[in-house]
Amino acid sequence: MRRYSRITGTGSYLPPRRLTNADLVAELARDGIETSDEWIVERTGIRARHFAAPDVTASDLGLEAARNALQAAGLQAQDIDLIIVATSTPDMVFPSVACILQHKLGANGCPAFDVQAVCSGFVYALAVADSMIQTGAANRALVIGAEVFSRILDFKDRTTCVLFGDGAGAVVLEASETPGILSSDLHADGKHVGILCVPGNVSGGQVLGDPVLKMDGQAVFKLAVGVLEKAAHAALAKAGMTEADVDWLIPHQANIRIMQGTARKLKLSMDKVVVTVDQHGNTSAASIPLALDHAVRSGQVKKGETLLLEGVGGGFTWGAVLLKL
Repeated sequence: MRRYSRITGTGSYLPPRRLTNADLVAELARDGIETSDEWIVERTGIRARHFAAPDVTASDLGLEAARNALQAAGLQAQDIDLIIVATSTPDMVFPSVACILQHKLGANGCPAFDVQAVCSGFVYALAVADSMIQTGAANRALVIGAEVFSRILDFKDRTTCVLFGDGAGAVVLEASETPGILSSDLHADGKHVGILCVPGNVSGGQVLGDPVLKMDGQAVFKLAVGVLEKAAHAALAKAGMTEADVDWLIPHQANIRIMQGTARKLKLSMDKVVVTVDQHGNTSAASIPLALDHAVRSGQVKKGETLLLEGVGGGFTWGAVLLKL
């Protein structure tokens, strides 16, 4: 009998400190950087974001999201036999956030590793976990997206520092006799490295390069809408489905314009798109599981519905996962 994987629990966590656009505008003004709520909303759709306290790490945020997902699935930490964390803002150079989180959670012994695909990270991690469950390498997986992007922002660059926030989202993925994850489609093209990157590293105890986020916004926008449409159609084709079969599109919450453009190309009404970017900002690998958990817990998304998840991020990476909840 063929094995499948299904999401049996979702969870998320946002750090308590919430900054509205007005809050951020006031902070930036103190450093001589001018912007406005109207400018931010018009270009991005973002109205607020959350920033973690200085001593809070990605594993701390991911731990709370994981606990909430386990509770929703009715499981204990020791029931988990695989942990994958998608992040671009790890606690340290090594070990992985997954190993640190595993210890904090008390799920010691199972394989645990990070996936680094920036804003596509959760889609990548979900596809990997699904494959491992299908092959029998795991039975119950925690798949987590956790980010503290506020640590790598250049607060002198108003075009990027207003976009991002911190947070974490998680799902429990369990082996099933009935399909949950229906298909996935993953891609990358390294020739686009320069349009979205953090060009810094550590050597000899010092930071080399520039360890803050750099982005060519127009180039990212043009590339994102096109590749997201292709990945979505590919995932649908693999499952023998069409856009008409999709109940909800849950895209990476980067920018409302990219989300609107993708929905338009897929002939989906924005009424079928889960939107949290206005309240969370761009939380990179955490954005899709955060949006999913919000939609599930609010009753917006219901069990049995067909969801299309898709992300695009630095690398350049992109991908989609089609699933039945």
